[in-house]
Amino acid sequence: MPIANSELILNSDGSIYHLHLKPEHIAKNIITVGDPDRVSQVTKHFNHIECSIQKREFHTQTGIYRGKRITVISTGIGTDNIDIVLNELDALVNIDFKTKEVKKNLTSLNIIRVGTSGAIQSYIPIDSYIVTEVAIGFDSLLHFYDSAAIQFPQISTALVAHLNWATDKSVPYVVLFDKKLGRHMQSDLTQKGFTITNAGFYGPQGRTLRLAISDTAMNTKINSFQYADKKITNLEMETAGIYGIAKLLGHRAVSMNAILANRITGEFSTNPQKTIDNLIKYTLDKLVVYPE
Repeated sequence: MPIANSELILNSDGSIYHLHLKPEHIAKNIITVGDPDRVSQVTKHFNHIECSIQKREFHTQTGIYRGKRITVISTGIGTDNIDIVLNELDALVNIDFKTKEVKKNLTSLNIIRVGTSGAIQSYIPIDSYIVTEVAIGFDSLLHFYDSAAIQFPQISTALVAHLNWATDKSVPYVVLFDKKLGRHMQSDLTQKGFTITNAGFYGPQGRTLRLAISDTAMNTKINSFQYADKKITNLEMETAGIYGIAKLLGHRAVSMNAILANRITGEFSTNPQKTIDNLIKYTLDKLVVYPE
């Protein structure tokens, strides 16, 4: 049965509603970044750029890096935008835009987030890199989907108890990276991550400017939480949403985190641009040898 026009919205030129992309515009290998300006920071390394399309905060460039076709797309900040980007990327490869029906043969995308993050353990050095193995969502995105089968409630239950989590906040959800892609992206230059995806940058991450926060001890409690042999390593704003939606749709996802701040020691990188550039080059060089 065709998907209703109100559910799968296409622009007059046949492109998907928010991203303004057509199926031929994207590759199987996709790098997501938050900042639209960071797209060109990735694609400056490409041998050739096929297309460059921008609508709102969604900037997309597809090209060739050392023989591999790669798409780089900016998501903006937060899991609300992740919901849009991942659903529309999936539609581009798995829904026939002419018939508006799901294709019989589905395509799995390789989705790699390259983003910045703050460490929540004092021993994690500034300018280091974390590959997230386990992601905890403090937002509510995954609860809007039939997602119980991919969650790990034993971890979220332990965390809720440890944090004395307020009942008026969304219950955290826990999802894993794609093991095959994720392990490929790891090396002796990266650390394994147990990452929290926050619902905001200031209060939700324990920052205060002029507004008081409801739990001033939250980061201290996060720092001391341990499940099995894992301690929470870092805080950011997209990873859990990417992992959850990607896994539900049958795509492979991994999050590469450049540690620019340490929330425990109060440090911040003295050369964040260099740190991000190095992570971009590392990611591209690992992705180009990933077997299709």
